[in-house]
Amino acid sequence: MTSPHEYKHPINVRSGQMEISRGGGRHDDYDDKIKTAQQELERIQSEREVLERKKRELEELTSRKRSFLSQQVELTEKLSTGVTLIDREIYEMREELGHLEQCRTCFAEHLDKIQKHDPEKWTRDTLQDKLEKATMVVDLAADEYDQAAAYFEGSRARGIFGRASKGGRRRVKSRRGDSDFQTQLWSGFAFNLPIIALGGVALIVYLIK
Repeated sequence: MTSPHEYKHPINVRSGQMEISRGGGRHDDYDDKIKTAQQELERIQSEREVLERKKRELEELTSRKRSFLSQQVELTEKLSTGVTLIDREIYEMREELGHLEQCRTCFAEHLDKIQKHDPEKWTRDTLQDKLEKATMVVDLAADEYDQAAAYFEGSRARGIFGRASKGGRRRVKSRRGDSDFQTQLWSGFAFNLPIIALGGVALIVYLIK
């Protein structure tokens, strides 16, 4: 049984060991802070990359938008001008086509009249009368042809007629003054009716004789 006064050896805790213990706790806190800071930096870097990518996408879209607007304005102007010019061209072509159709009808009538005259069948007694009538028909057809050639000289159809003869133009001026071929076409050949009627009357009178 031990005595109450038994000697006990004191435990000597070195201050160095306590310092190590306390130093280890501060080191762990420092590591945690560094780790947290690194994570925060990574998060910020990730957000920065996202923002930069969005910025590039926005710049690309803006550039494409500008390019589209530029093409839109350019093509709108070109197409609008093209439509206007095409409409004008179509109108002129239709107008010229109408004139050509009337001109063809006029030429066909003259051709039919000219082909009805056969000098080989004329007798000596009727030669003078028939020659005058046939000459009238031929001169009228020549005048009509020269007027058509002059009218269409500056158009697409100028190759059909060639150039009007100077003699034909002189005949046109001397017999009809400054009559306009376009006016004649639109009048529906009314200009030729008096001459045709006169020739018809003369022919009837001749046949009656």
